This record gives sequence, C-alpha cells and structure tokens, in this order.
Amino acid sequence: MRHGRRGANRVASIWIAYMLRAARWHMGVVVELRGTPPAEGTDALIAAKHQSFLDILAIAQAAKRRGFVMKREVLRVPIMGWYAREVGCIPIDRERGRDAMGRIGAQIRSRMAGPDGVGHLILYPEGTRTCPGEQRPYKHGIATLHMETGLPVWPVAVNCGLFWPKGGLPVAAGRAVIEFLPPMQAAPGESRGDFIDRLREVIESRSDALMAEAGFVGNSLPNP
Repeated sequence: MRHGRRGANRVASIWIAYMLRAARWHMGVVVELRGTPPAEGTDALIAAKHQSFLDILAIAQAAKRRGFVMKREVLRVPIMGWYAREVGCIPIDRERGRDAMGRIGAQIRSRMAGPDGVGHLILYPEGTRTCPGEQRPYKHGIATLHMETGLPVWPVAVNCGLFWPKGGLPVAAGRAVIEFLPPMQAAPGESRGDFIDRLREVIESRSDALMAEAGFVGNSLPNP
C-alpha cells in the first residue's frame, strides 16, 4: 500500500462518512456539528469529552487532518493499525508516565518542522470513555504538550453518550451533538494545573448544557 498520508486520510474519510450514514439510516442517530473546527491547513491539538465510539467518528469527520494519541496496542491491529500510522496517529505507552508524554512531544515537534506538519491531533484528557453525567479528573498531558509546542488547544463538548452509549448498546435514535469551542492558549506564567482547570470547566460545562438540551436530567436519559 502506498497511499501516503493524504491518500490514507481520503480512505479514512470515506469509511467515516459511511459509518455515520449507517448510524443515521439504520439506527436513527444523526450527528450535528456545531462551532468551527481547526482550519484544514493548520496544526492543532483537540481536547474532547469522550462518551462513545460515535464521538470518535464525528470528531474525526470534522477534523480533516485527524490523528489520535492512542494506545500502542491499537497500532498493531492489521490494516487499522497501518492506516492509523499513515494518517498521523501517535502511540502512547501509558506505563511510561511522564516519559511517554516527553516522547510524544518530541514527535509532535519533529512533525511540525516537516512539510506535512502534525495536523489535528485528538486527545481525550479524561483518558477513557465516560457515561453521561460522569466526570473524571483531567490528566495534565494535554497541557504539557500545549506548553511544549505552542499549538492551540481546541476544546470539544459532546452529548453522544446519550444516544450511543460507551458500551455500544442499546442505541437510541436522536440528534447527537459535538461542538468545537473557541481555541485556548495558556496565559503567560500559567501553570499546567490552572490551564487544565480552565479547559475542564469549558468542556464539562458545555457538555452538560448539550446533554440538558437533549433532555438529560441528573442520571435520567432522554425519552425516545
């Protein structure tokens, strides 16, 4: 296979569009994009709330030069792993802690200096999928990468878990929303912890608002 990064991204775009059409036609789940994603020719970090497989697809469709920071094991999966590498995904070895983030930062800086750049690198600050209404501590990795590279951080709020839960079933028909919020930069002298606190407030408050808009109250899911 010799698609290169652009070719691999074209193939990925076709597959993502097919999956989202299938979700709409067969399960009645429509995805609505709000806000403005990073421009196609720019480099950026995307920090997103993560509730289900659906928000992975929706964010990847919106960010045309997408790449994920993902578990190293995923890159060993036949075909999928190859395409993940080609589109610019970066593996993380969670057992290596701060050393892992240092390696990722070095890869990002190296790619920024190259002709293709780093693209739109998607991270999930909570580190895993969450149920609607659930909040976990945000890891500091996104702040570290932002401060080391200077790349803007685009927060993304979602309510996808109301319709396509983290376990995959049951799927409920409805309009799932992902919303790109204005990009953030650390203030001069701001600590990683303070930046994460600001980022967390922006993402969580807007995700809560999107879920409330869809009828989520407390731990109650919207009526079908």
